[in-house]
Amino acid sequence: MNEITFRLAAAGRDDDLTALVELYDRAARWMQEAGIDQWKPGDKDEEHFRLRQKDGEVWLAEVAGRRVGAFELWWQDEPAWGPQPPEAGYVHRLMVDRRHAPPGTGRALLAHAERRIAGAGRAWARLDCVSRNPRLRTYYEGAGYTVVGEHSKEGGGSRYAVTLLEKRLGA
Repeated sequence: MNEITFRLAAAGRDDDLTALVELYDRAARWMQEAGIDQWKPGDKDEEHFRLRQKDGEVWLAEVAGRRVGAFELWWQDEPAWGPQPPEAGYVHRLMVDRRHAPPGTGRALLAHAERRIAGAGRAWARLDCVSRNPRLRTYYEGAGYTVVGEHSKEGGGSRYAVTLLEKRLGA
């Protein structure tokens, strides 16, 4: 049975934090192997996910007790979107374990995030992806997201740009 279930990563549960780091690193390695310049293995540690649990929500997806994916849900994202009224949820670090996840896990993660955002009374799901990642942008557009802008910043002699996408939830 490939039924995907979702649960919040448990605060203080080290095996959840370890699993999140492993999911991130696997996804980053897959991106590198696929020629996608977005994430780097080792960029996110347990402390990163511990802090995200304090500031937002971190969700795990499981199939038959095996963790197959995860995402972060933020209730504000000023670094990319600037100050906004409380009308959206922001999806970050959508991660899928390609070795064990059933087909459609990424879309199931997005759908769960969208239900959670709508359930919180917010009308928009928002996310971003590195602008030099057209494959991911196409994936999100295929899931119903629309490009609404780009945000860039300079630092350390390099320019970092993200494409901003959103999806209206509900009727």
